[in-house]
Amino acid sequence: MSLRPVFGTLDREQIDALLARHHVARIAYAHRDRVDLEPIHIVCRDGWLYLRTQPGTKLATLRHSPWVAVEIDEVHGLFEWASVVVRGRLTLLEDGPHDDARARYATAVAALRTLVPAAFTPDDPTPDRTVIGALYLDEVEGRRATSAPTAAAS
Repeated sequence: MSLRPVFGTLDREQIDALLARHHVARIAYAHRDRVDLEPIHIVCRDGWLYLRTQPGTKLATLRHSPWVAVEIDEVHGLFEWASVVVRGRLTLLEDGPHDDARARYATAVAALRTLVPAAFTPDDPTPDRTVIGALYLDEVEGRRATSAPTAAAS
């Protein structure tokens, strides 16, 4: 008997469960003729993917072209894995002057503090990461591979 990979899709419940389990992803973004891909910490909560980054070139690009893809993988072996891709418009949140902006920012900070409780406090281990992004979980897809036994050829 040997193993043969079986590929399939994840349903929304499986996608949400994978997103809840993982906090490191890759974000892909493009500007003109260049695509960049970077690791990033994420927290999934209430239909949103929150991320935190620091000011720099990536932010300038995202302000100009906010369309991104975020990929989260769970790998146990060559044919034992699951992967989720979230695509959409990344919204940069600010603790703005309006109640709605302040509420969205506070919600994001609370979500990020489930990962790093000291985030945005004097004890923050990554104080340079002052920018919060939010990506609505609207366009999501999940794929998986599993190994299934097959009968050996005779």
